Amino acid sequence: MKTIQYKVYDKEGKLRKLINTNKEKQLNDDEWLNGVTCFVINEKGEALIEKRVNKGLTPGKLDLCSGHVDGEETQTQAMIRELKEETGLDVIEILKNTVKGQLFLSPGMTDESVSLVYCTCSGEISTENLEEDEDIETILLSKEDAIKILNSNERCDIKFFMALQSFVAMGDEIFK
Repeated sequence: MKTIQYKVYDKEGKLRKLINTNKEKQLNDDEWLNGVTCFVINEKGEALIEKRVNKGLTPGKLDLCSGHVDGEETQTQAMIRELKEETGLDVIEILKNTVKGQLFLSPGMTDESVSLVYCTCSGEISTENLEEDEDIETILLSKEDAIKILNSNERCDIKFFMALQSFVAMGDEIFK
């Protein structure tokens, strides 16, 4: 089995080292990993979200499909892989004008950043490609379902919340 390594960057965005995946929680304060997250819509106009059952401090948190960039992958390659692993779905189109690199998640509190990708997908939802330590429920939402979540007290990620607000306001126009 091939060993996957993550690239670790310094505050200036320069590659500092490679680490094995089991060391990701042992980074110094001035180090960060390259991550990706995506907002996905299917051919029916439904938004894809995930409920991350096993994620540390926030079990049950609603989120977008996300993950680390492995080895020599590009952000786009990582997102295609993560979407397949976590949901079983295939990317139809990545909207090039929506691929944004190194967006900081909480400036002033952490240097953690991700690349954000908007894409469309097709296929059947499946959990067969999940990693052993992952417990993720994939959910497809109509605009009405999204409004219910936005008006609820569901625990969610800020990226997720803002993407869902955009989806409610614009529907699938957000992808054009």
